Amino acid sequence: MSLLEIKNVCASVGDKEILHDFSLTIGAGEIHAIMGPNGTGKSTLSYVVAGHPAYRVSAGSIMFKGKDLLAMTPDERANAGVFLAFQHPIELPGVTNALFLKTALNAKRRFNGEPDLDAVQYMKRLKARATALGVSDDMLKRPVNVGFSGGEKKKMETFQMAFLEPDLCLLDEMDSGLDVDALKIVSDAVNIMREKHRSFLIITHHERILEHIVPDVVHVMIGGKIVASGDKALAREIDKGGYEKYR
Repeated sequence: MSLLEIKNVCASVGDKEILHDFSLTIGAGEIHAIMGPNGTGKSTLSYVVAGHPAYRVSAGSIMFKGKDLLAMTPDERANAGVFLAFQHPIELPGVTNALFLKTALNAKRRFNGEPDLDAVQYMKRLKARATALGVSDDMLKRPVNVGFSGGEKKKMETFQMAFLEPDLCLLDEMDSGLDVDALKIVSDAVNIMREKHRSFLIITHHERILEHIVPDVVHVMIGGKIVASGDKALAREIDKGGYEKYR
């Protein structure tokens, strides 16, 4: 069963078309990795799926859980189960991580016809998830990403993902700039979250994250479209030989 089905999508930012007749199908419970050189459209793909307003889709379709994703606003996509972990997480001064997560969770619950969690229910859930992923009370009380190191930002992105329990997780170069310990935290969270109903799209330049997370399929993206697909061996080949043979 397909969770995400992208067919023949063309997408632009400004006057520049970046995705060209792009197609990709991700089944429920699958992990897909996309590798490719800079400027080939990997991050654009994640922004298009998440609904970034600067990116315009001029052709093609995107179906998510059988529904037209392109007809949804960004917040509707998030509440329906799409989560984007940013390569460069933004700061939200004045908004604590705890408040941010409570607002996001209850918005998702209302969208799905569920009642808000009260303060006691919310704190019980927050503490349980924080303990499991090693997130301190101090980090939860701090404004979102303000004064955080690169590794701390990625850790909190991972925590948001685990806390909100999305069905489709888009990881846009989450491994960029991470040391070994931080990479393990991110990888462990993904592996813990693997479920038959939840899928991941990992966008990366490097094979190293795929040493910790075993993908079902590895794709090579060049010039705004997928030009090759394979298993983990393809990632090793790219790591050793680069992308020249696929250009």
